[in-house]
Amino acid sequence: MQRPAVIRKSPAELPVTPNLTDYEATRAAFSWETARAELGGLPGGALNIAWEAVDRHVAAGRGSHVAFRFLARDRVPLELSYAELARQSNRFANVLRGLGIGRGERVFVLAGRIPELYVAVLGSLKLGAVVSPLFSAFGPEPIATRINLGAGRVLITTGSLYRRKVERWRAQLSSVEHVLLIADEQDEQRSGGAPAGTHDLHALMAVAAEEFEVERTAADDMALLHFTSGTTGAPKGAVHVHEAAVTHWATGRYALDLHAADVFWCTADPGWVTGTSYGIIAPLLHGVTSVVDSEEFDAERWYAILEAQQVSVWYTAPTAIRMLMKIGPDLRAAYRFPDLRFVASVGEPLNPEAVWWGAEVLGLPIHDNWWQTETGGIMIANLPAFDIKPGSMGRPLPGVEACIVHRDEQTGALTVIDTPDEEGELALRRGWPSMFRAYLHNEERYRKCFAGDLYLTGDLARRDADGYYWFVGRADDVIKSAGHLIGPFEVESVLMEHGAVAEAGVIGKPDPVVGEMVKAFVSLKRGYSWNEALRKELLGHARKKLGAAVAPKEIDCLPALPRTRSGKIMRRLLKARELGLPEGDTSTLEEGAK
Repeated sequence: MQRPAVIRKSPAELPVTPNLTDYEATRAAFSWETARAELGGLPGGALNIAWEAVDRHVAAGRGSHVAFRFLARDRVPLELSYAELARQSNRFANVLRGLGIGRGERVFVLAGRIPELYVAVLGSLKLGAVVSPLFSAFGPEPIATRINLGAGRVLITTGSLYRRKVERWRAQLSSVEHVLLIADEQDEQRSGGAPAGTHDLHALMAVAAEEFEVERTAADDMALLHFTSGTTGAPKGAVHVHEAAVTHWATGRYALDLHAADVFWCTADPGWVTGTSYGIIAPLLHGVTSVVDSEEFDAERWYAILEAQQVSVWYTAPTAIRMLMKIGPDLRAAYRFPDLRFVASVGEPLNPEAVWWGAEVLGLPIHDNWWQTETGGIMIANLPAFDIKPGSMGRPLPGVEACIVHRDEQTGALTVIDTPDEEGELALRRGWPSMFRAYLHNEERYRKCFAGDLYLTGDLARRDADGYYWFVGRADDVIKSAGHLIGPFEVESVLMEHGAVAEAGVIGKPDPVVGEMVKAFVSLKRGYSWNEALRKELLGHARKKLGAAVAPKEIDCLPALPRTRSGKIMRRLLKARELGLPEGDTSTLEEGAK
């Protein structure tokens, strides 16, 4: 069926008047200083994310409003009001202080989407500690790598996750002084009490005081540490500060169109930046009720949540949308969710078919948007009041200046491209509050991200004549799978730990459900032969070390991997040969690999 290139919309037809109805006028009048004034602030010009997200609403008389509604299979939903969230996060801050943890020290949280995770994040921020949520599906090595890079002093995790993924590695976590364990069903079935060298978090919380004076952190004090994998080397720790709350407030208002009466559902795990920025901070800043589901994707369950919880704003990932599309429209027809008024997506480009599927099956088009771990918040978005061009990322938000640039390969000089539809690198002008302030322990890599006052995103894009931006591709090899960013180097390193593997190269292979799946190529050491048993052994080895979300789904063996003369594996060439694409320039390739 031939569909139009644009989905036309009128603000007058929407059930709630959008927060942004005049794009040009709002952008012209907007300033980050004015946006910050919308937050309360602490005496002396201090700014603390947790106070703005929780205690500010209690002080304003909205403490009884539900902040979080936690859902779990076969359990009654658990609600935390803003007042109760304030008390619980105060208790957690006092627990940390009682252990001698202070401002600026690193706290890691490894858990599923359970109440304790959210309390721990907010309590850590109240103390002025730096918090880093970890994805609970990571394997032991990615967990240990991130904690060691971040010099984590405290780890909060569940008893079962600790026994499966941390306990045997504890000696290698040299910076970790305290492990706080959350009892869970799997762990409660065990006898013998808590493992040696750990604390019972529930016991500590039970005796902690409910009063806590929030630390008067400065706007540029480090608050959050999010790890993002690159194409080479260890994961990079992107540093974000308390001032990021200003971006979270502004983007929650404009990109997600949050209103005080909304019921909001962000399906992302806080172990990824989306789940922290928009699963915790932004909705709390707007005083809305957030739904949190502890279970993994299940189409029938998700439709039931939209209906039963009366979700009005839904923020999810393209992978989930594609999985719903794959199941078909019949299941959706069994559910009614008239309260749902806005659906947005992030994590990887959303193809036009998915946008139209939303309009035709959900009754609402899906609004794609774009940002990165490094930007800390949404930068470019399709907004509720305006037309959608399916396949486009949308337009820059108020306070965000974007452009397309070309880099001269000889001199490195940048040229800003004004011609519509010309491809180049997407760049953003410095100045938004949630911009990352460093790569931890990697100042040189951080400096390379900037040219003058421009942040170079590494994403290739184009801008059309109407100011809409279109994603073209990533300038490097990071794999985007089910909304997760996976660095090939990390996967390759684990494969090469196996005694049979001489070298490994990893690519992202297009997949209709998860966007890209991880595929690995290995060459073997002498004395080893490739067979089905070894292939399964390597798959199991990687899955055990990395976790199912990161481990390769396919592994092939080659006599030798294509390398440049300087020794770098040419992942680009691996991908081209796998997909039957043009190989491009191979002049730097080792002779034996051609």
